[in-house]
Amino acid sequence: MSHAHAQRRGAVLLDKMAEFSVWSQHAEKIELCLFDADGETETARHPMTRGDDNLYRIDLPSIRPGQRYGFRAHGIYDPDKGLWFDPSKLLVDPYAKELDRPFVYDPNLSKFNFDTAGLVPKAIVTEHVAAKIEAPRFTPGGLIYEVAVKPFTILHPDVPEDIRGTVAALAHPAVLAHLKRIGVDAIELMPITAWIDERHLPSLGLTNGWGYNPIAFMALDPRLCPGGVQELRDTVAALHEAGIGVILDLVFNHSGESDRYGATLSMRGIDNLSYYRHAQGEPGLLINDTGTGNTLACDHPEVRRLIVDTLRHFVIHAGVDGFRFDLAPILGRTSNGFDADSETLTAMLEDEVLKDRVMIAEPWDIGPGGYQLGNFPEKFLEWNDRARDGIRRYWRGDEWTTGALATRLAGSSDLFSGHTRTVNFLAAHDGFTLMDLVSNEHKHNEANGEDNRDGHGDNMSWNNGAEGVTRDRDILADRRRDAEALLSTLFASRGTIMLTMGDEAGRSQLGNNNAYAQDNEITWMDWATLDEALVEHTAMLSALRRRFSVFSETSLLTGDGDIEWISPSGQPMQVSDWENPANPVLGFMLKTDDATTGKATRLAIIVNRGHTPQTFALSDPNWRSYPQNQPWDTALAPRSVRFCIEN
Repeated sequence: MSHAHAQRRGAVLLDKMAEFSVWSQHAEKIELCLFDADGETETARHPMTRGDDNLYRIDLPSIRPGQRYGFRAHGIYDPDKGLWFDPSKLLVDPYAKELDRPFVYDPNLSKFNFDTAGLVPKAIVTEHVAAKIEAPRFTPGGLIYEVAVKPFTILHPDVPEDIRGTVAALAHPAVLAHLKRIGVDAIELMPITAWIDERHLPSLGLTNGWGYNPIAFMALDPRLCPGGVQELRDTVAALHEAGIGVILDLVFNHSGESDRYGATLSMRGIDNLSYYRHAQGEPGLLINDTGTGNTLACDHPEVRRLIVDTLRHFVIHAGVDGFRFDLAPILGRTSNGFDADSETLTAMLEDEVLKDRVMIAEPWDIGPGGYQLGNFPEKFLEWNDRARDGIRRYWRGDEWTTGALATRLAGSSDLFSGHTRTVNFLAAHDGFTLMDLVSNEHKHNEANGEDNRDGHGDNMSWNNGAEGVTRDRDILADRRRDAEALLSTLFASRGTIMLTMGDEAGRSQLGNNNAYAQDNEITWMDWATLDEALVEHTAMLSALRRRFSVFSETSLLTGDGDIEWISPSGQPMQVSDWENPANPVLGFMLKTDDATTGKATRLAIIVNRGHTPQTFALSDPNWRSYPQNQPWDTALAPRSVRFCIEN
C-alpha cells in the first residue's frame, strides 16, 4: 500500500473507484453505509477492513459524486468506561466535506439501540477542486471585521432574497461596497461549519445562531453555505478581488456531542476514548475545560491530524487567508496543561500549506491555567481582552485607568515582547454590541429563557439617559458621541484592530449580551436603520489608519522618540499628570509617514473623557485638525477624541 493511500482519510474519488477510510483504535468493527433516494438497505452496508494503523478502509467501484454515506461502529457500550459503541447510531465521517442537510437535535440521538439513520445528516462524496492560492490579503496591523453570516445579510434590501443569509451574499456588490467604505482589510466569519443546537434550546423555542457547537469540522453548514465548498471558494475569490481577506473562525476545542447525556453523532461513536479528553483514571468522566460538556483531545495524533487536515482543506479548496481559533488554549493542552510548544500548535504553524496563513488565538479557556494571553507562539495574533477592558473602563470614568490605556494604545508591551501581536477590540460577538455598551448598565437577556442569569454580569458598560432603547434625541446623541469616542480610541491603537459587524452603524441587541440563541431580529443587522453619521465616522477613522503608517506597524511604541505623551499645556506629561485620577485629558504625539504627502510628519491625538469642555494647547501654530484641515483651536468638546496633523 502506498504512503499516500495510508495518509488519506474520509471519502476520496479515484479514477475507477472511491476509497473510504475512518480511524478508530477501540472499535471492534466499522461498516460503511450507503444511501440512495429511498434510504439505506442492509445490502448497502459494507464491512471495512482494519489495518495495523487502526484505519478502517474499503474501496468501492461505481461511486459517483453526490453519493451519500455514513458509518456504523460496533464494540462495547459502557459509558462509565468511556465506550459508546452502538451500531444503531449512524455516524458522520469526521472528514466529511459536505452534508445533505443540517443537524437537528432530537432526544433519540442519545438513546442506546435507537436507530438514527433518519435523524442524522449524510456525508456526500465530493470531487476535490483546488482554489487559487495566493499570499494572504491580510497583514497584521489591519482592520478585521467580525461577521455572523446570516445576521449580517438576511435583511439587506439589495441582496437577492434567494442568497440572503448565506456565504454567497458576502460577495454581493452592495455588501462589498459597505466593507470597502469602512476600510475592512479582512472579514472574520463566525463558524460556518456544520453545528447542532444545544439540547436545552428546542424546549425554549430557540435555535443556535452562532454556530459554536460543531459536529463536522470540514463540512459547511447547508443553512449558511448551501453551495458547499464551491460557494465559499467563489465568495473568497470575490472578496480577494475587492482587496479583502477571509479568516474563518473555527472551533476545535469541543464538539456538539456535549456531555455524557448528549447526542452520539460522530467522534463519540467512532472512538470516544481517543477523540475526547477524560479525567485521569476515570475514562467515563469527560473533562470540561470548555464549559460545553466535552473537550477535544487535541494532543492525540489522530485529532492533531484532523485539525491540520481541516485547515489545509480550507486553504487548498477555498483559498482562505487564515483562521481564528475559539478557546485556543485547548489546542495547546497536554496532560500537563497548556504548552505553547505543543506538537499540535507546532504542526499547525510548520505545515507547508499553512505556514504563511494568518493565525489568531482567543487565548483563554475555563480549564486550569486557561488564561494564556501573551503566551502563544510568535506567529499567533491574540485577542486582547485587557485592551477591550482598559478602553471601556477609561471611558466609563474609572479612576487610575489613564496609564493602563496608554499601555494598550502603545501595543501592550506588558504582554508582548519585540513586536505586538495584539488584536485590540471594543466588542465581539460574545457580549454587548458597542451601542448597547453605552446604553445599558446591566444585561437584558430575558429573551434567552434563563431569567437573565446567563451572560457576563460585569460588562464595564454604562447608560446615557434611560436604560436600553429610547427615542430621546439628546440621549441618542450622547450615545453616538460615546460610541464615536470609543471607536476613535480603538482606531488610534497600535496593532491589529477588530470591529464586530454593525458596531460601525449603531447596531443594538436590545441589551442582550449572550445572544447566541437569538436567530431573529435581535441579532439581525437592520440595514434600513444604519446610523449614517457613525458609519461615516468609522470610514474617516479607517482612512486615517491607512494614511498614516504608525497604526499598521507592529513594533512596540517605547517612548524613545516614537511617541510623546503630552499634558493640556502642550508639555510632556509629568508623574503628577499620570497619577491625577481627576485629569480627564490625555494627549500623545506620534512620528509617522504620511501616505498622502509621502513625507514624515507628526500626528497628535487628544482625548477628553470628561463631560465638560476642556482646553489643550499645542505650541506649534502649524497643527491642523484632521480631517477638517482647520487650524488647531485648543478647544476639546466633551467626550471626544481629536486628531491633528503637523504641517
